[in-house]
Amino acid sequence: MEQRTGLLLFLSFSSLILLSFSGSVDAYKNYTVGDSLGWYDTTVKSNVNYQKWAAGKNFSLGDFLIFNTDNNHSVVQTYNFTTYKLCDYDNSVDNDTVEWSSANPSNTLTQGVTVAVPLLKEGPTYFFSGDYDGEQCDNGQHFKITVSHGKGLPDSLKDPSDQAPAPNAADYDSTPDTAVPFDLNNPHDQDFDVKKDSGSISLHGKFLDMKLHGILLLLGIVYMF
Repeated sequence: MEQRTGLLLFLSFSSLILLSFSGSVDAYKNYTVGDSLGWYDTTVKSNVNYQKWAAGKNFSLGDFLIFNTDNNHSVVQTYNFTTYKLCDYDNSVDNDTVEWSSANPSNTLTQGVTVAVPLLKEGPTYFFSGDYDGEQCDNGQHFKITVSHGKGLPDSLKDPSDQAPAPNAADYDSTPDTAVPFDLNNPHDQDFDVKKDSGSISLHGKFLDMKLHGILLLLGIVYMF
């Protein structure tokens, strides 16, 4: 009986620990395009089907697509459906099409290339190989996906101009600089030291919480025996 009770306690403590870390599961992902087949047209890899590869996957902002290919196959990303259908980016505009890696038709020595492409915009996104007059694209080297918002873009991928602070009105005013409280009715909001200390307390609390989980786990093991 004691052994069974100990086992139940152990399982309960284990569940609590798993739940405490469940929030970290939903993270940004890297998707290797074509998996082991890489990024090639059907004249090189006859069994590639990139639309089938993309089906069922949940692509979100901040995820990366990894293209394993060579320098005779290019990686073009576009938001323009017409560009995608024509397999031709020559008449595209800069804000809707990016050539992440170009092919060199005159190259006689083939070298492996890995290209990492971040997903930066929600909605339909199209990929294809655009060199050799669209021949590789026509031969299966293309696919489309839909990008969801997910967790949103991480700061590392955001446009710096979008994160720039708004201009301070005082910069354009000739009046002398004056220190104005944020809230005259609540001076506690101005105490930066208090905010800093609360952050360190929060971190300390998290550390203690992790230690508590470890102790509970140890107790569960002890109860088993």
